Amino acid sequence: QVQLVESGGGLVQPGGSLRLSCAAPPSIFSINAAAWYRQTPGKQRELVATITNEDSTTYADSVKGRFTISRDRAKRKVYLQMNSLKPEDTAVYFCKADKVKYDPFDSVRDVGYWGKGTQVTVSS
Repeated sequence: QVQLVESGGGLVQPGGSLRLSCAAPPSIFSINAAAWYRQTPGKQRELVATITNEDSTTYADSVKGRFTISRDRAKRKVYLQMNSLKPEDTAVYFCKADKVKYDPFDSVRDVGYWGKGTQVTVSS
């Protein structure tokens, strides 16, 4: 079972910032397309941001202008920079890989790999 590894969550005051990281396991050479989701108790998982193989990005309306999704040059880590955080951003944040390569010579493959999630709490 391939699993991504999220980190960077925590407790932050309203107006503060956090940067979440999502790392590929050794079995994956690169994450070519990915997304961040979030979920609160009793609600469906919500799409927050996406990044394509060509570095095109999309955002949920609720986070536009505040959150930025990015990736390292090696395409082994995906980040979510969260600024001007609000209490309603409190959730467990999940990283998902939609397209990966398993080695440098591999084709880009469609997948659906998730991480276990990282808790973000925005509270004074």
